[in-house]
Amino acid sequence: MPRERLDEQGLGLTGIDWTRVSTKLVWTELITTVLAGVVVTVGCVLIGVASGGPSDGAGLVWTLIGVAIGIATLITAILTPRRVRAIGYALRDDDFVLRKGLMWQRFTAVPYGRLQLVDVNRGPLDRALGMSELKFVTAAASTNVRIPGIPAEHADELRDRLVELAEARRAGL
Repeated sequence: MPRERLDEQGLGLTGIDWTRVSTKLVWTELITTVLAGVVVTVGCVLIGVASGGPSDGAGLVWTLIGVAIGIATLITAILTPRRVRAIGYALRDDDFVLRKGLMWQRFTAVPYGRLQLVDVNRGPLDRALGMSELKFVTAAASTNVRIPGIPAEHADELRDRLVELAEARRAGL
């Protein structure tokens, strides 16, 4: 799996070897984004036409909403490859760290001792591209940590390693 070295200043994450997710994740993200964007855009434009067309006030509003959603879909699709490259994870001594985001970067650290369940999911598109998604359940009810785009052959190994580390940390409590 490709690794990169980043200097995350001020977060105590200096010198971590981040593991990136599969580049195939770009395709699943693009397909879902474009498909949803096209459906909603076409729906809004059809509602606009059915309500009297662009010459009518309500029709114009719905048409403009459709155009705005189409533009937002295009911008999201353009940024998708960079957004996927920004996803990375690292196994440290005491916790698992996940990073996401371009403009608003998010770093989530999950202590191994808090892990209760590591779930591997493979949807139809993920299976076709040989990818998996890991979801974590922790002692905190509000935890929503998921890592998309992990190559399927590595997902099971990572799950087993995380469960092993979690059991070792819980045994020490």
